[in-house]
Amino acid sequence: MALTHRPDAHAPADTRPVQIFQVSTLYGAATVAAALDAGRFGAPGEARRLLLVSNNAEIPETAVRLETMTGYGRIATRFDEVVDWNQAVHPYHPSTWAPRPEESPLWQRVLRMAWRLGTVPVELIVESIQVNPAKALAAVFAESPVHVYADGLMSYGPTRDELPHSIACRIRRVLHLDLVPGLRPLLLTEYGVGAELVPDDAFRAVLREIAAASEDSAENAALTTVAAAAPSALLLGQYLAALGILTAEEEEELHVRMLRGAAAAGHRSLVFKPHPTAPASQTAALYEEAERAGVTLTVLDGPLLAETFYARCRPGLVVGCFSTAMLTAAAYFGVPVARVGTDTVLGRLTPYENSNRVPLTIVHHLVTDLESGTEPTVPDGAPASLAPLVRAVGYCMRPAAHPGLRAEAVRYVAEHPGEPHFPAERLAELTLPLPARA
Repeated sequence: MALTHRPDAHAPADTRPVQIFQVSTLYGAATVAAALDAGRFGAPGEARRLLLVSNNAEIPETAVRLETMTGYGRIATRFDEVVDWNQAVHPYHPSTWAPRPEESPLWQRVLRMAWRLGTVPVELIVESIQVNPAKALAAVFAESPVHVYADGLMSYGPTRDELPHSIACRIRRVLHLDLVPGLRPLLLTEYGVGAELVPDDAFRAVLREIAAASEDSAENAALTTVAAAAPSALLLGQYLAALGILTAEEEEELHVRMLRGAAAAGHRSLVFKPHPTAPASQTAALYEEAERAGVTLTVLDGPLLAETFYARCRPGLVVGCFSTAMLTAAAYFGVPVARVGTDTVLGRLTPYENSNRVPLTIVHHLVTDLESGTEPTVPDGAPASLAPLVRAVGYCMRPAAHPGLRAEAVRYVAEHPGEPHFPAERLAELTLPLPARA
């Protein structure tokens, strides 16, 4: 399937300003679609809208392509054209390529010609501005205003790396989903960038649209089979071995613990949704554990958002480690959630400023531990204890970017000695209060 859609070459030149929406995941594309539907980027037709698709997987050729995901076609109808960033920078990898400063004007001329932008103003809407391809795109279109949308829980944490002033000064806002009501993002606040919510109703409507698309897709048979098993719990695979956080064996055991915990909680029909990049062999141990536990296990392995399963099958429980899909289940579908293995991952996550740290911290603090015997619940927004914790962790991750948070961090660490979020080595490095020795 060709990704680049072009109108009639003989059509008159389009003189409208251009908005380029860069996406790499269907979840991110759904977030952008909801923002568009809510009027966050003006009225339809005011600007020419390009969907710029990038595949940032380590080996893009072997990864699931965004345009093959169920529901993608409906998202794409909101745009005048779809273009491919991987194709634009071939043979370079989109996560590593960036123009040299002296090359940026030339690259802008090349892309304006390739995408028929003419000389009209360009506005950029990107994810993860601190890394490529968003950072590279902002460097190429060096005069364009930039809007950042947050693809998941990482928006609640600090900006991963310092941005060049030439990019930071052009960022207008951070658009984010209200995954943890009451919690404000730290992302880009050091540059004075404000956060703006994507309305819940708009995002729910997009998720319903994607779920409806599944009824006409090749995945419908698999979903129908899964639904017929009357599943009451979904287990979310998170490919932490690929990140070097767990070994493959430890990750396999993590998934087994999810199944064992769900079975102990009384769920007799379970669904496992592997991470898209996980090996097929990862499910063998799960099937063996399901047989021992006397429960039914179905593996839902296809180009589907977990949210499509929520809409079609309405589970009574979603279990994961620290996946954003857990909080989506709770915030947008009212499904109870439970976590497994966050203690282990907290002890393994390196370096300390790893951008997964705040999502992990939020889930560990907010979500019930499945193995504790406590009944899983739907988190009711951010408790008063969460924001101080996130801000203290955010300071410890990027102290130079948030010096104003130091006093809060000192107070929090002193009042909560021994919490797993603050290793003694990091506290010593930042001269923060060390936990008292027993």
